[in-house]
Amino acid sequence: MIVGFPAGRHGRFKAGIASTGRDSAAHGARAERAAGEGATKWRRAPEAAMAALRRALSGAWRPPPPPPSPPSHRGFARPAGPPSSRQLREADEAAPVFQYAGKAARRRGRVFVWGFCLAGALGVPSFVRPDAGWKRPRRVQPTPYRLETDGKITSAACGYGFTLLSSNTTDITKVWGMGLNKDSQLGFQRSIRDRTKGYEYVLEPSPIPLPLEKPQQTRVLQVSCGRAHSLILTDSEGVFTMGNNSYGQCGRKIVEDEIYSESHLIHQLNDFDSRVVQVVCGQDHSLFRTEKGTVFACGWGADGQTGLGHYNITSVPTKLGGDIAGVNIIQVSSYGDCCLAVSDEGDLFGWGNSEYLQLASVTETTQVSVPRHLPFKIGKIKEAACGGTGNAVLTEEGNVFVWGYGILGKGPNLTETAVPEMIPPSLFGWSDLNPDVRVAHVRCGLSQFAALTNRGELFVWGKNLRGCLGIGRMEDQYFPWRVTVPGEVVDVACGVDHMVSMVKSFT
Repeated sequence: MIVGFPAGRHGRFKAGIASTGRDSAAHGARAERAAGEGATKWRRAPEAAMAALRRALSGAWRPPPPPPSPPSHRGFARPAGPPSSRQLREADEAAPVFQYAGKAARRRGRVFVWGFCLAGALGVPSFVRPDAGWKRPRRVQPTPYRLETDGKITSAACGYGFTLLSSNTTDITKVWGMGLNKDSQLGFQRSIRDRTKGYEYVLEPSPIPLPLEKPQQTRVLQVSCGRAHSLILTDSEGVFTMGNNSYGQCGRKIVEDEIYSESHLIHQLNDFDSRVVQVVCGQDHSLFRTEKGTVFACGWGADGQTGLGHYNITSVPTKLGGDIAGVNIIQVSSYGDCCLAVSDEGDLFGWGNSEYLQLASVTETTQVSVPRHLPFKIGKIKEAACGGTGNAVLTEEGNVFVWGYGILGKGPNLTETAVPEMIPPSLFGWSDLNPDVRVAHVRCGLSQFAALTNRGELFVWGKNLRGCLGIGRMEDQYFPWRVTVPGEVVDVACGVDHMVSMVKSFT
């Protein structure tokens, strides 16, 4: 039969079919669970239940309103409210602390290299001899690559296929060399297999022992590299020279048929009017600037690059005269066969090769054997960079001027000029939004230029021989282009086909 009963405390009506046997027992249990005491009352008063059924079917009956829903929390929990000051303080104390690099953070010095790899001048052995079977020798590294060094590098120089690095530390090891060493321009690099032999190629930065009297006190201030010779400047023991001396560029007597390969000879120079404060290697000549502002020179002089008034070879450093006599010179520059000098008053002087219009503003001759004043009307000169065929100067206002022959930085239409032309400052990052950007230094190699700004950015232009510009491609660069270096560039050295930069990390 059909039966009905109110279910639970909500009083909702349920209908079902009565059954016997096992079904009736199960149904009774379900009914008791669902209806409780209501089911008992139904059995005692069937008439009342039927009356309720009739009312529900007729629509007269309405279920009572449901009770309020129970709170979402259980047990003794309370609804979350705004945290108290104590809770905030405790949470702040328990929170992790993140330390960010500030102005007082110690920034690390790093070295980055790029350009031609196979001579070993970049100091990365795996570029020449791969350290894994699936790798191949790397001919060119077109972007800056970080070089791991033992000490803090303070000076770097790029020669023709080799590199010198130095640190102004008082440690025993102060100078490292890498790359081509056929003329012992990196000193005697003893072979591991045969201790009587030396390496002609050095694939990683290797110490160059110097014959110092006080090795734990003397510091190396600067290094410079030429075609096949090297100069090392110290603070208290003069200048050390090594490598090829065929033209007297090492400042010692020329020995006929001298064998330079695997040579142990490192020559010391001390015979100057005062302490030497700068050394510069040209292609096969050397320049020395003293703290009195005088300049000495030795080496190959066929183009007048020694500035001594003749075109002969000179094996003894000799003081220059000409227009720089009595003038306080604060900087000299040379990489090929032309030389430039800057005075403390901002004047510019030049001598040597002028086949590419480097000195055409004062003479039509192509070899100038004495320093000549270059009367450029461009303001006071702060710094000069003298390359193989082109020159650049930096004025006190931060402007860069170029002249000579080649890719000078003002586009493909300017390939030669005897008069300095200014490169627009906007090409170095200056703008109305960045009015404080200035070029701080200019450098050059044989056929490329570099400029460093006061923000630590590096710009390059010129011949991109074997990727030496570090711009990630092999094409020549006719305008200044910023090199992507992870840090603040402090200085850069330019060679023939490679470059080395000294960088301060951002953090």
